Amino acid sequence: METATIQQPKTFSKAALWTGRIISGLCILFLLFDAIMKIIRESHSVEGTTQLGFSDSAVIPIGVVLLICTILYIIPRTAVIGAIFLTAYLGGATAIMVQAKLPIYFSITFGVLVWLGLYLRDARVRTLVLGSEK
Repeated sequence: METATIQQPKTFSKAALWTGRIISGLCILFLLFDAIMKIIRESHSVEGTTQLGFSDSAVIPIGVVLLICTILYIIPRTAVIGAIFLTAYLGGATAIMVQAKLPIYFSITFGVLVWLGLYLRDARVRTLVLGSEK
């Protein structure tokens, strides 16, 4: 009978870990700022959201969804599901930008940064992507 061995993922360098933390931290700060501005109905945020075709009453729910996704991303145990939800949120943002004929590079770049930060700071994600640590 064969026994399965579970390999513990090796740690990345401290530089990679801190780079991931910094990238994630910057993304988190921006997302929290955006969510809070929507929740408190800051005039620029409401105006920008309504110009993209959303009703005025949709601004707070959009902010709450973004806040929940970001909080999930912040918590290490739920960071992967948070990243998945943020990817969905940013995918919606990309679709809205395409419909409005606005540049899509920001939302796509932001989605990549969310995952890059998580990849660099979470060995589970690296193991999932690489199959095993090298």
